[in-house]
Amino acid sequence: MRPVHTALAGALLGALTLAACGQSGGTAAGSATPATPAPAASSQAPGFPVTVQAGNGAVTIPAKPAQIVSLSPTATENLFAIGAGPQVAAVDDQSTYPADAPKTDLSGFKPNAEAIIAKKPDLVVLANDTGGVVAALTKVGIPVLLEPAATKLEESYDEIADLGAATGNPGKAAQVTSDMKAQIERLAAAAPKDAGLTYFHELDNTPYSVTSGTFIGQIYGMFGLTNIADKAPDAAGGYPKLSSEFVAKADPDLIFLADTKCCGQSKQTLAKRPGWGGLSAIKKDQVFPIDDDIASRWGPRVVDFAKAVDAAVKKAAG
Repeated sequence: MRPVHTALAGALLGALTLAACGQSGGTAAGSATPATPAPAASSQAPGFPVTVQAGNGAVTIPAKPAQIVSLSPTATENLFAIGAGPQVAAVDDQSTYPADAPKTDLSGFKPNAEAIIAKKPDLVVLANDTGGVVAALTKVGIPVLLEPAATKLEESYDEIADLGAATGNPGKAAQVTSDMKAQIERLAAAAPKDAGLTYFHELDNTPYSVTSGTFIGQIYGMFGLTNIADKAPDAAGGYPKLSSEFVAKADPDLIFLADTKCCGQSKQTLAKRPGWGGLSAIKKDQVFPIDDDIASRWGPRVVDFAKAVDAAVKKAAG
């Protein structure tokens, strides 16, 4: 079995059980004094110090950060989208977008505090607090924002706002979220929701899938689709492992493949699976590849994911 898909790995690490919170200005009352002085940051900028309510509580950033380390592919995309790209000094090994992000061998799944500290960051952003890395970095005075995997769109927007406040780019962050909302709402409003279409979203070729209660599932729900995985015998926190027999019996109208890059899956490979050759989605050419990364991240490219779903629904309903 291949390494667990990004979205699934985040769920198994417990990331999806956490919710990001909003940001507020000022300094957190009663916040602990760092064990050592914080790393040097850029000259004082308007709006700083600022306190952001993240997954690890109230985090105060004393000055506009100039040496950000991102250990979350979604956070990396968010940072560049809001104009904070020039402030990013290093990103994790899974941050593949944008192409010019300063990619390193740092890991977001197994973060090494010493390796992160060696980058001399004045802000670290991550999605998982694995191995107590948040405490380790906070202990040496490095501000850390824990921005866990969003479980709904509002949390995605909130995390973008958090990063906007933390990096001194609140206006651009607000514009990004406004544009995302407008585009997604416009697509969903125009979608044909009375077609009664069912779907199967494949995370990997095991196959793992998603239920309607996940971030991904909620996007599909906005387009009036019914998820076959909702009837799985074991929901597994929203990411059930389905049997081939289960999928064959459900015979979904649409199949979305989010494992084309990782696992080379296609309509042709699906047709070779036992009992799948006769599936309606395969016979009617209703198998849709979805970029693995877009389908597993909750940043601005959620709009691209929504566009792909919209195109598929219109093709099937037309």
